[in-house]
Amino acid sequence: MIDVLYRSRQKENLDKDVLNFLSSLKEDVNILTYDILGTQAHCLMLNKIGILTPDELSKILSSLSKIKFESKNKESLQNIFSDKLFLSEDIHELIETLVIEDIGIDIGGKMHTGRSRNDQVILDVRMKLRDDIIDICELIINVIKSLIGKSKEHTNTIISLYTHLQQAQIGTVSHYLLSYTFNLLRDLERVSSSFEKINLSPLGSCAIGGTGIPIDRNYTASLLGFEGLLENSIDATSSRDSMIEYLSFLSILMSTLSRIAEDFILWSTSEFNYIELSDRYSSTSSVMPQKKNPDPLEIIRSRTSIVIGMLISSLSLIKNLPSGYHRDLQDLKPLLSNSARIVKESLLIMKGVIDTFNVNKKNAFNSANKSYGVSLDIAEQIVIKYNISFRKVHKLIGALVQHAVKNENISLSQISKEDVNKILKFTQIKINIDELMSIIKDTTPEKSILFRNSYGSPNPMQQKDMVNSIEKSLLVYCKVVSERKELLYAAFDNLEKEVILNTIVDNEKNY
Repeated sequence: MIDVLYRSRQKENLDKDVLNFLSSLKEDVNILTYDILGTQAHCLMLNKIGILTPDELSKILSSLSKIKFESKNKESLQNIFSDKLFLSEDIHELIETLVIEDIGIDIGGKMHTGRSRNDQVILDVRMKLRDDIIDICELIINVIKSLIGKSKEHTNTIISLYTHLQQAQIGTVSHYLLSYTFNLLRDLERVSSSFEKINLSPLGSCAIGGTGIPIDRNYTASLLGFEGLLENSIDATSSRDSMIEYLSFLSILMSTLSRIAEDFILWSTSEFNYIELSDRYSSTSSVMPQKKNPDPLEIIRSRTSIVIGMLISSLSLIKNLPSGYHRDLQDLKPLLSNSARIVKESLLIMKGVIDTFNVNKKNAFNSANKSYGVSLDIAEQIVIKYNISFRKVHKLIGALVQHAVKNENISLSQISKEDVNKILKFTQIKINIDELMSIIKDTTPEKSILFRNSYGSPNPMQQKDMVNSIEKSLLVYCKVVSERKELLYAAFDNLEKEVILNTIVDNEKNY
C-alpha cells in the first residue's frame, strides 16, 4: 500500500470527512475513460521527448490498459472505486495510484511529468463534451426528421392557429410541426457551434504557468483528435466560458422542447382533443381508470427548469473566481454531465412522442370550422376586390363576428343576407351585398389555406418549400456531425495503434 500521492507537504492524511467532502470520484466515473486516453497520449509524448524509455512506456501503457479493460465491467469498476476511496480525491489520483501500485513509483511516478490535475481535468471534460455535443446534435437531427415525416402526413390537415391561446387563423398540422423544425434547427446550429470552441486542447498548460519539460503539446492534441490548442496557460486551466455557453445552448434547446411539450399536452386534453398520445408515451392514474396522462411531456417541462437551474448555478459558481484553477470548478462537472444526460433523454422521449401520436383530423377540423379563423381571409379578399381601407373592412368583419357570437355562435356563412345587409349599411361600406355573401360563403377553412400563399404561410406549396429547405439544412449538419465523428474515430484508432505498438501485452493475463 502506498501513501496518498499528492500529500507531500502535509504530514498527516486528510480527515475522512474532509476527503469525502472533497472527493469527486462518484462524478468522475463519467470521465474515467477520457482520463485514461489522455494519460496514454501524454505518456506517448513523454516517450517521444525522451522522458520515458520504451520499456517504461510499455509498462505504463500496459497498466493503463488493464484499468481501462476492468472499468468496462460495472462490478469491477465499483470495486476499484470502493477499495481506493480512502486514498483518492478524484479519478486522476485514483488512476495514478493504481498504476503505481501495479508497476511501482519509480516508473509509474513518471507519468504525471509535465502536467497537472488542472490541465488534466479540463482535458477530460472537453473530451467528454465533444462526444456529448455529437450525440445531442444527432438526437436533434432525429427529432427534426420525425417532425418532417409527421408533417408530410398532415399537409392538408386543418387546425386552428392560436395567439393568446385564442383561435386566430386557419392553419395546418404540418405548418405547426414545421415551425418546431426551424426552432430546432437554430438549436442545432447553436449546440453544433460549441464543438469548435470545445475542441481545443489544454493539455500541457500544467498547473497555470506551463512547464520547463520540453513537451510537445501539438503531438498530444493530434493524438486526442483536437483541432488546435488553447494558447494561454492561465486561460486553458481556469476559463470555463465555453462550457457556460454550451450550457446556455442546452437550456435554450430544452426551452424549445418544453414549448413543444406544452402544445402537445394541450392538444391531447379532452377539451382540445386534436391529438392522442400513444399508450407507450402516456401514463395513468392509480385511482381513476379513465385517465391517460401526458407524463413524459410534463417531465420534459420540469427537466427544462432543472437544466436552466444548472446554467444559473454554473454562472454563480464562476462569477467571483479570480484567475487560476480553484476547487470550486470541480462542481461544474456534474452540472455539465447532468445537463447533457437530461437533454439526451428528453430528445429521445420527444422523438418517440412525435413518431407515435395520432391526429384526430375530424376534431381539429370541426374546431377550426366553428371558429372565426376565416375572418381575416374574408377581410383581405374584400380589400383586394374593392380596394377599400383595411381598417374599414376590419370594422365590418368585426361587426359580423359580434352578431354571429350573440346569435349562439353561428358561423359567418349562417348570418342571413338581411342581417349582413343591415351591418353593411351601418358601417357605410359600399359593397355589392351578393358579392359579399358569396365571399363569406365561399371562404371555407380549406380555401382559406389556399388563399394565403405568402412566403412561409400554411399554403401546401409553401410547406413543400419549407420541407425542402429544412432537409437541405439537415444534410449539411449531418455531414458536419459525420466528419467530426470520423475525426475522433480516426484519432482514437491511431492512438490505440500507438498504444499497442508501444506495449508488450500478455493477452491471456490482461484480456
